[in-house]
Amino acid sequence: MNRIYLSPPDVGPVERELLLDAFDSGWIAPLGPHVDAFERELAAAVGVPYAVALSSGTAALHLGLQILGVGRGDEVMTSTLTFAATANAICYRGALPVFLDVSRDSWNLDPDLLEEELSARNRVNRLPAAVLPVDLYGQCADYDRIIAICDRYGVPVLEDAAEALGASYGSSHAGAFGECAAFSFNGNKIITTSGGGMLVSHRLDIVERARYLSTQARQPAAHYEHVDIGFNYRMSNLLAAVGRGQLAGLEQKVTRRREINRAYRIALDGYAGVSFMPETSYGRTNAWLTVVTIDAAVFGVDREVIRRHLEGRNVESRPVWKPMHMQPVFRRCEVRGGAVAEQLFRDGLCLPSGSSLSDEQQRFVIAGIEEARSTVPAALVG
Repeated sequence: MNRIYLSPPDVGPVERELLLDAFDSGWIAPLGPHVDAFERELAAAVGVPYAVALSSGTAALHLGLQILGVGRGDEVMTSTLTFAATANAICYRGALPVFLDVSRDSWNLDPDLLEEELSARNRVNRLPAAVLPVDLYGQCADYDRIIAICDRYGVPVLEDAAEALGASYGSSHAGAFGECAAFSFNGNKIITTSGGGMLVSHRLDIVERARYLSTQARQPAAHYEHVDIGFNYRMSNLLAAVGRGQLAGLEQKVTRRREINRAYRIALDGYAGVSFMPETSYGRTNAWLTVVTIDAAVFGVDREVIRRHLEGRNVESRPVWKPMHMQPVFRRCEVRGGAVAEQLFRDGLCLPSGSSLSDEQQRFVIAGIEEARSTVPAALVG
């Protein structure tokens, strides 16, 4: 069987048609009618009035933090269980990440730890400049609690929804929380523009400032006047055309990924020692990635044995994100808790979950997991 990837792009004739339309229109460079349309359509899908299309999700985080006033020497609280881009964007501003552990019931930022940390810091006049929750693997953080806690202390929230387009929290969509939110359209996301991102907000001033900064902070003068340092962060018209085609099929992609998640659960439910990332009662995950945890003492082999066995069958799987407080580059950053994230990293495995995954391919993956216990020598366990 050809290689089975974790989350490959799922594109078709609609994306091709729109891409060719953009190409033939002559709008090749950044900006153009597809960029404008993609911003409107994405904002409508999320349920916010304003959006600005950017070159990456990381760019969206960077600009969001800057616009919220995060600067050199400030601190920003975020989940330790995330991709490095979340923490990197904080560092781009010269600020310092403060990592908090996650809740077992959501794998997202623990609101209890957040409240304890903000309360303690408030007593010594050391509140962070912002809080940056992460919607891990397509599941929203607990925003009712997080935003209420942050509002109590006057700390702004920027939502990292990079992995969560199409997910929901209550009756609202991922990306509708905080002062602004960042999405990623990287090649492995639920929809892709090859590379790209979006900053969305209920506030026009935030999006307009991001639009200005992302185009090198150009003043409206023929000779290009500059009074601020800007960035080359805008999305091209070609990529936006692909994004529009992808966005049109978003709900079908979410439905398919949730079907894949359910099929894994049904197939592996009878195996002691195998557990799944929980879906919270407060929302609906987009099932961007299906993630299992393996209790080696019960299942018989650990996560890494399974991963290597799948790789031998030409199947890509990956460990859960390595917590940021365990990363060498962030070793000097403050962390509160961490045991939950560390256990999830030790035992967690992300399985192929792309919306183009066929039933036959999924059965092949499941068979590989089942084989791992019986075909791998016991000496390799651990």
